[in-house]
Amino acid sequence: MEKRAFGRTGLSLSILGFGCGAVGGLMVRGSHADQDTAIGKALDAGINYFDTAVQYGDGESERNLGRIMKARKPGDAVIGTKVRVPSARAHEIEAVVTESLDASLQRLQRERVDIFHLHNPITLTGGNETLSVTQVRDSVLPAFEKLRQAGKTRFIGITAVGDTAAVRQVIDLGAFNSAQVSYNMLNPSAAEALPPGYPAQDYGRLFDHTRQAGVGVVGIRVLAGGALTGTADRHPTASPPPPPIGSAHAYETDLRRGMRLMPLVTEGYADSLAEAATRFAIGHPAMGTILVGMATIAEFEASLAAVRKGPLPAEALQRLAALRTGFVGEAR
Repeated sequence: MEKRAFGRTGLSLSILGFGCGAVGGLMVRGSHADQDTAIGKALDAGINYFDTAVQYGDGESERNLGRIMKARKPGDAVIGTKVRVPSARAHEIEAVVTESLDASLQRLQRERVDIFHLHNPITLTGGNETLSVTQVRDSVLPAFEKLRQAGKTRFIGITAVGDTAAVRQVIDLGAFNSAQVSYNMLNPSAAEALPPGYPAQDYGRLFDHTRQAGVGVVGIRVLAGGALTGTADRHPTASPPPPPIGSAHAYETDLRRGMRLMPLVTEGYADSLAEAATRFAIGHPAMGTILVGMATIAEFEASLAAVRKGPLPAEALQRLAALRTGFVGEAR
């Protein structure tokens, strides 16, 4: 398993991480036997980053990950979890952050995590379930630093969603170590400029900012919540289709656009659309590790096989770019 330097942390992370999220749902709704088998296969393959959050099954993902890691005791596993500050408690961010991590550590059965991420979207003015740049800088960051000084986390990060300008401002602070960035075949704007009229949020070459600040990148929404699997079918373990992040305003639109990328498969560039999406995501050098949602052991094994094939070749990327030109001018 290829490992990459993760920003300025000194960590070396497997390019494929193990996502414990609720969209795929294996670590939330799967059987204990399947969860244990999947993580065992991941460890055997050299995967060393495991990503969870209290929001995934109201702590169930953390409990399951903690149970398995306590039994297996892998020496080099890097564990990341997250906190989301509810709008009703935005006036007491430090208390929320501290309580949340303490509870996560209990569920994970650990004294500390390696990376602690803010899960809220970041906007210029805040409001609803988002936090403003000012709140992140003046409240979240000091609270995170206290937890780091207390030995409860090694590194701190953000989920880089919300307003592009706001996310860039927070990354440019140079205070966070990690950013979870939405990057997929429907929206590559963290890496490249979008053409005018392209129907997606423009992340404004966010990778330029992460590299300048020495921030490690965790690639999220690699399969666009399932829209880049090539099928509308969802396994019973998976969640219902989630709201898109950074691409269309509706999942069904993402799904239809994803199907229009199927020539990547029919013309022989990949064996499946999900394989193409996974190999696309690992292709950018700014990417430190990617998370691919899974509902079954077979889906995990498919992601592993895709990564082992390496990034998409240049001719596949050229074909993908040509296919995406058909999206220009469409309603988002």
